[in-house]
Amino acid sequence: MQRTLRCQCASDAGYLWAWMDTCCIDKTNNAELGESVQSMFVWYRHSALTIVYLSDVPPSSQSGALASSVWNERGWTFQEFVAPKVVIFYQNDWSLYRNDRTPNHKESPAIMKELEDATGIDAQALISFNPGMRDPRQKLQWASKRVTTVQEDTAYSLFGIFDVHLPVIYGERKQSALGRLLQDLVSRSGDITYLDWVGQSSEFNSCLPADIISYATPPYSLLSLSEDEIQTAVSSLRNIVPVDSASKLYNLLKNMNAPLFANCRLRLPCIAFPVTEVKRKRGRTAHFTYGVKADGLRDLLITTDETLIQFSRTRPTQQTFFLVRPWDRRLLGLPDFSEQPTFADEGESVGDWSESESGSDDTDERSSNSPGEEELSVDSDLHSRSLRLMVHLGQAFNALLVAEQRVGEYKRVASDQYIIAQVKHPASINIMNIETLDIL
Repeated sequence: MQRTLRCQCASDAGYLWAWMDTCCIDKTNNAELGESVQSMFVWYRHSALTIVYLSDVPPSSQSGALASSVWNERGWTFQEFVAPKVVIFYQNDWSLYRNDRTPNHKESPAIMKELEDATGIDAQALISFNPGMRDPRQKLQWASKRVTTVQEDTAYSLFGIFDVHLPVIYGERKQSALGRLLQDLVSRSGDITYLDWVGQSSEFNSCLPADIISYATPPYSLLSLSEDEIQTAVSSLRNIVPVDSASKLYNLLKNMNAPLFANCRLRLPCIAFPVTEVKRKRGRTAHFTYGVKADGLRDLLITTDETLIQFSRTRPTQQTFFLVRPWDRRLLGLPDFSEQPTFADEGESVGDWSESESGSDDTDERSSNSPGEEELSVDSDLHSRSLRLMVHLGQAFNALLVAEQRVGEYKRVASDQYIIAQVKHPASINIMNIETLDIL
């Protein structure tokens, strides 16, 4: 009956053919099922019309029924409303939703406002959504509370959202499917925001979440400094930080590789602060709370389900712990790795960009300077950029607590809250803190 009515709607709209995911995919044919999963977003994007049937929304429903509809909770419906150009919503009696006769409900201000409120996705993204790896953390947050009947579909329903093509392996379980997706996204983009989550660690890799719901909490955002605040901080550092040490730190970080994810192992470039004390706080709670001290960082509290070894400088342990700041290339003012043609092409420095974008008059002026003056100018510019970086590194950041398992191999200690750390002073960061850790 529903198929007939859906086809009737398509026919009334002037179309000769209609396709329905519930009956037009042979789910007993693995090849056809895999191709359908990979192609679903593209099919919706190129459809002339997408009909959304709200089976639990009666014609008497008031504004806001979209938010409470089961349709708004399903994983696969994410792409169902962001991919198509033209969408029409129908109530359970096949009348137009809210009797809105706009030819395209994506052009209906009332319905778009309701959909924006229901999904948490801004109207502009709903209307002109672009698949791919830009703003990945936000896309994961949009998908975080959606559910699927088949556990692997939590990940498979996002293939089109991120424009990735991976094997469809039903039976592999949710953590494996989500782990493979996130591993591919990190490897291809070099983006560290995929590591911003709270909850339980995945068996696939401890730096990834066990469930997509862990992305529901918005990521921690750095406080934005004004240019005056940055210049004031830079001035205070000039008489404290030697030119050569600041420049070495800048160049070392600038030349760091992107995060590399392969075979469930993450090679993470980071700034690592050795933990010197872990002490459990008393109190009856569902989680354990620990006071943590680390070289170069202010003292902080960490809440976790895991039982940690307690130690201090006077009672050391053989197990090594670090609080790490995953290296974020954006702090240099350079493009993300995902915006580069390949990781190998990233070698162009800020100085190279500045020179290529300068006008001809500036070039003539530089050419008239003596070699000594030009070298002094370059050194001064590098020192300024190095100090600006140190100012940014002095801000609070979202840290990961990692514990050594075997020599050179670490696991992330999951927390139910973001671990917000801050250096005691920007000058306390040095090249000895720069690491690339293997995390299992």
